[in-house]
Amino acid sequence: QVQLVESGGGLVQAGDSRRLSCAASGLLFNINAFAWYRQVPGSKREFVASVRVNRDTDYANSVKGRFTISRDNDKNVVYLQMTNLKPEDTGVYFCNVYWHNYWGTGTQVTVAP
Repeated sequence: QVQLVESGGGLVQAGDSRRLSCAASGLLFNINAFAWYRQVPGSKREFVASVRVNRDTDYANSVKGRFTISRDNDKNVVYLQMTNLKPEDTGVYFCNVYWHNYWGTGTQVTVAP
């Protein structure tokens, strides 16, 4: 079955950088697009970034210029490099097989002021 395992979250200070990883298995990695979403308690899960098969990327306006999504087709891993983190970036970050209902369990990112 499809498994997505996120890692890399933690407590950081505003202005810091952090890289999240999503290890995917149980699917043909190379032919799928992937995305990162985030969620804070009481709010809907929101789109953060996506990367397509041809490596085209898309970002939420709130993270554009600060976050970079990438994929390693040899390792079956999707990354989210986050820089200049802000307290409003706090949340649980989820990996998703784009346009499919496959999700990881999430990794918590907390950005202290």
